Amino acid sequence: MKKRWVLLEHRSSRYSLNEIHFDLLLEEEHDCRTWRLEDLPKCDGPPVEALASPPHNLYWLERKESVVSGGRGWAKRVEGGIFIGCLPLRGHQSQIAVELVGDSISGVLEIKNNLCNLVSLEKFNCI
Repeated sequence: MKKRWVLLEHRSSRYSLNEIHFDLLLEEEHDCRTWRLEDLPKCDGPPVEALASPPHNLYWLERKESVVSGGRGWAKRVEGGIFIGCLPLRGHQSQIAVELVGDSISGVLEIKNNLCNLVSLEKFNCI
């Protein structure tokens, strides 16, 4: 099943260079499963810490940039596209492995034990 995904750069304010992190959103039926990343994952690069966050509104899949509600800063879309695969039920400590297809980021996204990896399809198929 194909669903949407997006990476958002989240700042404390629109022009702030401090307190920057990234939010990874994967579309579900009514909202987006979300992880906070301290850095962007690089294909076949080292793992990046991925901390589960509360679900985000589907609204963020459509926005280029916007103020975050509750005075929590500013978010700007970095990349997005579709993902292929299924997410495990919420609350289960399962590994997530879905294929991301985007303009500049593509590969297999793996999230396990609070770590996120982006693996090239060639490398993933050889494992």
